[in-house]
Amino acid sequence: MKRVVIEPVTRVEGHGKVTILLDAQGCVQQARLHIVEFRGFERFVQGRPFWEVPVLVQRLCGICPVSHHLAAAKAMDRIVGGEKLTPTAEKIRRLMHYGQFFQSHALHFFHLCSPDLLFGFDADPATRNVVGVAGRYPDLAVQGVMMRKYGQEIILRTAGKKIHGTGAIPGGVNKNLSLTERDELLKDLEKNLVWSRKAVHIAKEYTVAHLEELTPFGSFDSNHLSIVRADGALELYDGNLRAITPGGDKIFDQVDCQNYFGYLREEVRSWSYMKFPFIKALGPADGWYRVGPLARLNTCDFIDTPEAEAARREFTAVTKGRPNNITMAYHWARMIELLHAIEKIAELLHDPDLQGTDLTVSGERRGETVGIIEAPRGTLIHHYRVDAQDQVTMANLIVSTTHNNEPMNRAVQRVAEQFLSGNEITEGLLNRVEVAIRAYDPCLSCATHALGRMPLVVELRDAAGHLIDQRGRGVSAAALAAADALRPAAP
Repeated sequence: MKRVVIEPVTRVEGHGKVTILLDAQGCVQQARLHIVEFRGFERFVQGRPFWEVPVLVQRLCGICPVSHHLAAAKAMDRIVGGEKLTPTAEKIRRLMHYGQFFQSHALHFFHLCSPDLLFGFDADPATRNVVGVAGRYPDLAVQGVMMRKYGQEIILRTAGKKIHGTGAIPGGVNKNLSLTERDELLKDLEKNLVWSRKAVHIAKEYTVAHLEELTPFGSFDSNHLSIVRADGALELYDGNLRAITPGGDKIFDQVDCQNYFGYLREEVRSWSYMKFPFIKALGPADGWYRVGPLARLNTCDFIDTPEAEAARREFTAVTKGRPNNITMAYHWARMIELLHAIEKIAELLHDPDLQGTDLTVSGERRGETVGIIEAPRGTLIHHYRVDAQDQVTMANLIVSTTHNNEPMNRAVQRVAEQFLSGNEITEGLLNRVEVAIRAYDPCLSCATHALGRMPLVVELRDAAGHLIDQRGRGVSAAALAAADALRPAAP
């Protein structure tokens, strides 16, 4: 058996590598996305007082701290019996959440994914990057920067800081939005709404124009999971769980998030620190699923903001109303959510409840709790137990990228089957493997509760584990040699 190793993958958040296993005939047998770091936040928070958790868990990641902040805060709401928030508290949290969605989706689309779409998968990596975008499409690059800045300004004014804020506390929030802060955010609202419409148009035009090429690219039928509102609408902050089959049939629907463990389980594999969640009723072989923008647009019945709903209808028309299983359609779905987020931000900024002063609530205390939200990358589950001394005794986090673990492995395998030829590791193969992974906008830092960045190394090994080809970029020759010295022989 031969191995092709891509280590690490670039333009995603966190450390990882890809190994493509070949059989004796040189055909792709299996692909593995390895997560090679471990930080162990689930153990780290044990023994800490519960009120510290919404702030502590944000250190999992510098990219999506708001998502962890809000998921943990939702969980701790139930510890203090304060899950029914005041209108001001819930709307401040929702505004914070939509700000996070807006800046995160803008970051991924304009900074990480747009080089693939604008320059093509075969473009020179030296120019196929955000610097290249800034050089050839300066207006688009500036637009991406300013959109992310706007989302961060919303987070600043609702959470207290752009990164690792403290706005959400058990049972509520610690500040409202002043009229001065609201008026500052309103100044740039219309501009960001216009840019969001353009972003949806770019993603739609690209996907439709390249549909024949993109439909098989890293694609496969899958189940889909997300939370939805009671009436089936797209819901990002608070709802019940829904899972559907590749054909759109409901596997389960309106499951109370507190009961998630009765429907979802996790499998551990020896070659990755990232777990493999699956739907309990279907088992690990058939119960894996996708989460994130593509899954959310597949599971929801409609979107409750007019422009995003119109965009969703165009999106679903491509597959004649059936679930969309095209991996590269994640980008189009992501931009529809970006438009939804800015529509929601506009709605909230005109709501006087944001200036209310009733910020917290409490009730009957509990010892076990689950907080689930939709993070930009997908469903985020925080599960805790707290003892009578207010200390956390158990924590289990199932983050968005973990849910997408099996789909990312399958996407890499599909790409390798299509583009790997012989014993030569081509730049085109490396690019396409990264493109397939990047469609999921993975945050490997969150998935393993670690933080870092990724250059790229690829190795080709024969059936005996001998290195027969190697290519790398963004990593030193010394690092390659050190990694090779430590790497075990092929299985």
